[in-house]
Amino acid sequence: MTVADRSIWHGSGTHGHGTGFIEAASDGQEGGRVIAQGRARRRCVAAVSIRARLVALALTSMLAAGCGMLNDPVKERWESRTEFSSCGEVSLDQGEEMQKQAAREIVCLQRALKNGESAELKATYPTVEGDPIREYYRLTPQGRLEVYTDSTDDHYSDQKWSFAECYTPEWLAEISCDL
Repeated sequence: MTVADRSIWHGSGTHGHGTGFIEAASDGQEGGRVIAQGRARRRCVAAVSIRARLVALALTSMLAAGCGMLNDPVKERWESRTEFSSCGEVSLDQGEEMQKQAAREIVCLQRALKNGESAELKATYPTVEGDPIREYYRLTPQGRLEVYTDSTDDHYSDQKWSFAECYTPEWLAEISCDL
């Protein structure tokens, strides 16, 4: 049995690298170059494959975060709520006060509180840096004030939703709950 025959049967070549018949059958320099090129090509393909997987994982994570696939329970709670009658939307500029700019909307909430009804109000205001914060005020028929805050566009925050509630708010002109 020749060396080439043994390498086919035992899966090892004359150079002891375990690559099979091609390696064993070539004992010249040309064969060694082919083997080295093949190994280099496999290493390169493996490295590219690992990089491609890492890039795909990173892109998937960013896409998931951007599409809201990463669960935010407060946002999910807001989106699955039973909608109440709307008292409108208020958009405040830097330094503007809710009680001055949203008088009509606040009267709507006060009326709902007095009548034991439910109502909602959306207010948007900028952070010091100018990023928008959205707050959603919900007055329940039981007189509870719920405040949902969407800080996802505030680059200097945790970029999440938050929730607070209070019973029998002291006055709706300020619209806040003592936490």
